[in-house]
Amino acid sequence: MKLTLKIWRQQNQSDPGELKSYLLEELNPHMSFLEMLDSLNEKLILEDEDPVAFDHDCREGICGQCGMMINGIAHGPLENTTTCQLHLRSFKDEDTVYLEPFRSGAFPVRKDLSVDRSAMDHIISAGGYISTNTGQAPDALALPIGHPTAEAAFDSAACIGCGACIATCKNGSAALFTSAKITHLSLLPQGDIERSARVTNMVNAMDEAGFGHCSNTEACEVECPQGISVLNIARMNYEFIRAKLRSK
Repeated sequence: MKLTLKIWRQQNQSDPGELKSYLLEELNPHMSFLEMLDSLNEKLILEDEDPVAFDHDCREGICGQCGMMINGIAHGPLENTTTCQLHLRSFKDEDTVYLEPFRSGAFPVRKDLSVDRSAMDHIISAGGYISTNTGQAPDALALPIGHPTAEAAFDSAACIGCGACIATCKNGSAALFTSAKITHLSLLPQGDIERSARVTNMVNAMDEAGFGHCSNTEACEVECPQGISVLNIARMNYEFIRAKLRSK
């Protein structure tokens, strides 16, 4: 299998950057997308060229580190799939594939395909936690939670924080990411203590980080590798209004 890669190369934030072409031959269609980039970097190192910088960690679709734009689509052409779960069999022989970093004002490029997503960490640190006593684990039956509520909380907690929703949104909004974190804890009794402070602080942190506003295009849900629902955004708005009314 042969592919032509058009990869965004950028040394740092001040560098204007450009697309560079690389031809890879004798690729195995069963290789993962990141294994293909590993092969490219081995080739570049042997040729005394600078390898392509890209984010990755677990390579199991869990950590959310491997995000990039592939042919203009966050994580590539498959639905509910992270970049590390994508395989070359999703492309045709002799295809040209364009690779770019996630584009957002809140995601400055570190180098090549690697971006700084620490703005998302600031949102989490503003309220993505609960108060609990340390020591022995509580009895599982002490806080009964209905199955629908537990499932809804788990669905929201499935967010891996990859940033695809932000890179896909035309406004660069972090509403889906933030709302998933807020909804997850607001549905559970363990999150009730900080409920009002959480939504207020996390929404404020989202605005302070320079993310755009949600205009309900729902592109974020379409590109989310975990299929996080935009109904979480409605829940976040409800929680925010509730917190404001209770503070009066």
